[in-house]
Amino acid sequence: MLYLSECLYNYHLRNSRRRFTTRLLTFCFRNLFRRKARTALCVLGVALATTFVIAVGSTTMRYTTVIKEMNVLFSGQVMVVSKDAIVIQAIPIAGGLFQESLAEDIKENIKEVEKAVPVLFITPIRFEEMIQLVPVNFSMGIPVEDWQLIIGPTPLKGGVGHFPTNESNSEVVIGASLADQYNWTVGKEIMVNGHKLNVTGVLDTKLALLNRCILMPLRLAQEIYYSKSKSVNIISVKPVQGCSQEELADAIEQQVEYVNALTEDERNDMIQPVLAQVETWNLGIQTVIFIMSLILVMTVTIMSISERRRDFATLDAIGAPLSYVFRLVILETSLIGVLGGILGIVFGSLTAIVLSSLYTNIPLAQFFPTILEIVPPIYMIEIFLAVVVVCCIGGIIPAINATRTRIAEILRTEY
Repeated sequence: MLYLSECLYNYHLRNSRRRFTTRLLTFCFRNLFRRKARTALCVLGVALATTFVIAVGSTTMRYTTVIKEMNVLFSGQVMVVSKDAIVIQAIPIAGGLFQESLAEDIKENIKEVEKAVPVLFITPIRFEEMIQLVPVNFSMGIPVEDWQLIIGPTPLKGGVGHFPTNESNSEVVIGASLADQYNWTVGKEIMVNGHKLNVTGVLDTKLALLNRCILMPLRLAQEIYYSKSKSVNIISVKPVQGCSQEELADAIEQQVEYVNALTEDERNDMIQPVLAQVETWNLGIQTVIFIMSLILVMTVTIMSISERRRDFATLDAIGAPLSYVFRLVILETSLIGVLGGILGIVFGSLTAIVLSSLYTNIPLAQFFPTILEIVPPIYMIEIFLAVVVVCCIGGIIPAINATRTRIAEILRTEY
């Protein structure tokens, strides 16, 4: 009998709490839509703030990811570049050519070298392309016997086609993004710098660097871009087992005065200050936007509470606990955060892919299938929770003021 009584009591308690929560939510929605225009503007303000944070934040993260990916291709290797080259990570974006024969000299004269591979990396030369997040396209010439050392075990899409096997053939493999944009397929003939080339494969990779790249034999790249001059701008050097990158880099720079030998740590250190500034700028933007959202929510909530003083006084007069009023106000601001956050995430994600398209000149349609890569779900959740928390904080001070209502004074004034 006692057990049955406890069960009935718990059931009644759960139902009472459920009814209380339902009434509280109904009351909150009714209060929010009492002033529809003001509530809509407040939700819109929060949504715009969220949109800006999502768009700028995700685009910034994508930018830093692309830069860091540049080092993935040359992991564990020392990159030799000319001292007068402008370099991002290991990639020369301007200047810095030297003769291909230097790779063989380094291999023969420095005992710490296991393998030295000359590479010709061609980036866009127009200024408007140079400042883009990812170039419209670029080319990389690699000796056919050394494909795997540079691009690793990157497969071809669908297992169709093959990598070029002869330095003299006009065969290339291309990134999937380029293939999708220009409808290039295996067997298709394309024009690059006035030369007809045959596509023999499409790379199956998620690296942005390779997705926008035309890979070709080194001799073919030299013929296309430098009229058969045997020039390169990178030498990828693999150290022998037991030799550190630092020791190898020192040996190369002592042997060849006009080059820089960059270890993996040095390449990361070169770009780290830039990435740190970008991240700091992004954090500062988010902080300012969230503070503005907090002030907006707080202002609207104070105005709403001021108009409903009689309601709160009446609730207090009939015995409603102070915590009820506090929760009511906090819940209203939370609902503003939820509605604004959802709208902001949707609009922000769309804005992010539009910005990515503008920065890269890649058609917008190509970004829709990868929207969750540009704006990761975990980032959406983080920003959504941050928006809701900020809106809740913005309601704390108005909620505390609402609980300090003086019944007699307000009833005398209002009635």
